[in-house]
Amino acid sequence: MAHKPDDDYDYLFKVVLIGDSGVGKSNLLSRFTRNEFCLESKSTIGVEFATRSIQVDGKTVKAQIWDTAGQERYRAITSAYYRGAVGALLVYDITKSVSFENVERWLKELRDHADANIVIMLVGNKSDLRHLRSVQTDDAQSYCEKELPNQGTSIVVDQPADDRPKKSSCCSS
Repeated sequence: MAHKPDDDYDYLFKVVLIGDSGVGKSNLLSRFTRNEFCLESKSTIGVEFATRSIQVDGKTVKAQIWDTAGQERYRAITSAYYRGAVGALLVYDITKSVSFENVERWLKELRDHADANIVIMLVGNKSDLRHLRSVQTDDAQSYCEKELPNQGTSIVVDQPADDRPKKSSCCSS
């Protein structure tokens, strides 16, 4: 198949990554867009973004993924980047229960600043550290069923970010 230039696409979708600082949003972005992982990644300042084009049913879909800072001091800046997003990955660290406890606050912020029709997926990250798990899969599943009921739920275990289900609202490793 011929390679299309970066500005040649059929669809463009803006997706935001949100969640506490240190949950792995930047590494999800890096793994998905460049297939890279950095164990020593630094906290995002403000917002960063990257793109990746994929083929879906013969169409080129360009995903523009915005990695938002998880620190409180950047909240006012990052909330503006929710506008125009059609999807959001709400990320928590399965080894840090406080990051899961803060999901509700992130979801409220997203609903306050994003389009009402935004598709939201809850993602439990860092499955490689499952021996340190402090957030149980059942807790994430229950939360999704209660807070994200219109998007279906599915727990996905041990799949790379590329293989996450397309119509799921809950992914936990």
